[in-house]
Amino acid sequence: MRFVKFSTVAAAAALACAVSTAALAGDCTRIGAVGDGPTKDIATVMSTHGLENIIESRGLKGTGPVKTTCEPGTILTECHSSQTACK
Repeated sequence: MRFVKFSTVAAAAALACAVSTAALAGDCTRIGAVGDGPTKDIATVMSTHGLENIIESRGLKGTGPVKTTCEPGTILTECHSSQTACK
């Protein structure tokens, strides 16, 4: 009988988490920014700071990790940063 009560409580908790996650997902969006620089480090700083500025100007808060990818160009390195932002 104890196992049945525990599994019922666990199922109810899992359902509550799923519902709250679905509700939050509706108010979130993925924001991206691009930064250029003569080195990868400078381009990364430019793209991540630009991302922070965009998120702040829209009145959102960044959640989760920032994902950054960089590609060397002919003269400058270009980095793309993105993060999920929610109200």
